[in-house]
Formats: sequence, structure tokens, C-alpha cells
Amino acid sequence: MTILVTGAGGFIGFHVARALLARGDRVLGIDNLNAYYEVSLKQARLAELEGRNGFTFRKADIAEPQLVEDVLAAYPDVSGIIHLAAQAGVRYSLVDPYAYIRSNVMGQTVMLELARRLPKPGHFVYASSSSVYGGNTKLPFSVGDPVETPVSLYAATKRADELLSQSYVHLYGLRMTGLRFFTVYGPWGRPDMSPYIFARAIFAGKPIEVFSHGRIRRDFSYIDDIVAGVLAAYDRPPPAPVNRLYNLGASSSEELMRFIALLEQAIGRKATIELKPAVPGDVPETYADVAATQRELDWRPQFAIEQGIPRFIDWFRAYHKL
Repeated sequence: MTILVTGAGGFIGFHVARALLARGDRVLGIDNLNAYYEVSLKQARLAELEGRNGFTFRKADIAEPQLVEDVLAAYPDVSGIIHLAAQAGVRYSLVDPYAYIRSNVMGQTVMLELARRLPKPGHFVYASSSSVYGGNTKLPFSVGDPVETPVSLYAATKRADELLSQSYVHLYGLRMTGLRFFTVYGPWGRPDMSPYIFARAIFAGKPIEVFSHGRIRRDFSYIDDIVAGVLAAYDRPPPAPVNRLYNLGASSSEELMRFIALLEQAIGRKATIELKPAVPGDVPETYADVAATQRELDWRPQFAIEQGIPRFIDWFRAYHKL
């Protein structure tokens, strides 16, 4: 049987597909390879996958129902879906809100329609986000906390994904698991996220902009932990129709300035820091309560930022030939 992984050219999708292949699964990857960030990085990720036995890639936009249906029609052995494709980024949602509605809301609906039409409906695992917690001040964030006051359009679309999924459980009896990711970083990471932006600037000797005057704390989650959580969730489908939700994070809220200091240490250079005011949509702190994830999925984070940052920088040096 084959597992469909959407967003296979993306950061998390690439790592999940690679982990599935490493354990012997067959993977059908789809991605539209959009230009939100450099396509060359997405192509390099796919090149790492395409040489592996059991991997097939098809370029397709998840917001185009007929294109995706045509792809799936050629692979009738798809038995489950790990849906990771999305328009990411809180700040870009201020620039192009339509991209978020198209990819995150329409795209989720297309994938849900596919899931219910599989010959034998399997487990549907999809990406949500810690952003759904909005401006909640109670920490750490728990799955049972209120999530009805998003502070960014991106957050609103990810919460909409959760609600759409719940409706498909009710209507069609699907088994689903939504995963709320917390600030994922690591090798092959996204160039629009702060770890990559900061590393690139420090290597180039350019200043880095630090918003909220540096008074930000994040639950920085290393990619290997996130992948292990995705696979743990997929391998443990709920026994009955339900839309389960779990946090996946390091469960450690770190000061952004400390994260930068560890980047400086791993790179061997000091950063030039420009402190800036807060950006609309940003939240001051994230922190994952992963007790339920540990208990029900037998998963726990393994990598602190002291371990993850040097690994990220080692990859960054090799990829950029620094």
C-alpha cells in the first residue's frame, strides 16, 4: 500500500516522506512547488527523495480538485494520507491573504474529499499549528484550551482546517488526527523562518531584525522530533471515527535572544541585532503541553536547542558551501 504525502517538497513533508521510505513504506508525494520561497531548495529536497526506492512524485496544486483527483486515480493503492501542504507563515498572510484561503481552506477541503472517496478510507493525518491558540495567556498551551480568537489570518485558516475535519468525521465517519506544530527548525528548513533568516544574515555579516524588541519566547521544535510525532500519530489511528488533536513541540519555551546566542556560538560569529517593534499577528510566547501526546502516542521530544542548533548549522554550511 502507498501513503500519500502532500507538500513533499516542503520542509516537514520532505522529512516525513524520507522517514517513511527509510522504514520501507511506499510514498506518493505531491507538491505544487510554488515560489513562496526559493524553488531550488524544494527541488533539492525532492532530488534527495527521488533516488529512493518506493518514492513517486507528481506535481499538483492541492487547491485544484480535478488535478489532484487525476493523480490519485493513477494510484488506487493509496491507503492513507499525511496532509502537510499549506501556505505557511504568519507575516505573509498580511501580504497575500488569498493565498491562505486557497491553499489552506480550499486545499484542506480537496484532501478531505479525496480521503472519503478512497476505496478503503484510511487514516487522515493533517498539519495544524500552534498559531490556533492566538493570544492565549495561559501557558503551556493545551489542546483543550480556547482557540476561537485567532490573531492572524494564517491561524484562522488552520483552525478552519480543524473544523472542516470535524465536519467530515460527522458526515462520513472518517478517522483523523490533526497535529499542532510548534516552531519547527532543523536541516532543510524553511528560508522564511527566523532560524534560517538569522543564520543567513550572520554568515553574510548583515544585521538581523528582531521583532518585539527581542521579548519573544518560542517552543522551538527540532525536525526529527516532529517527524517522529507525525509517524507515531499515523501509526496509531483512532479506533472509531473522530478528529483527534495533539500538540507536537519541544515543550520548552525558550527566549529568542538565547536561540540567537546559540546560533552565534554554532556559527562562530556575532550577530548584529536591530531591535524592532512587534509585527501584527505575532504572539509573545508559545509553549506546548504535550502530556496527551506522550500518553496516547508514546512520543516525547528528544532534542533541546543546544543539540538541534549545531545540527542545523552543520547542514546550513554544507548546503550553502560555506
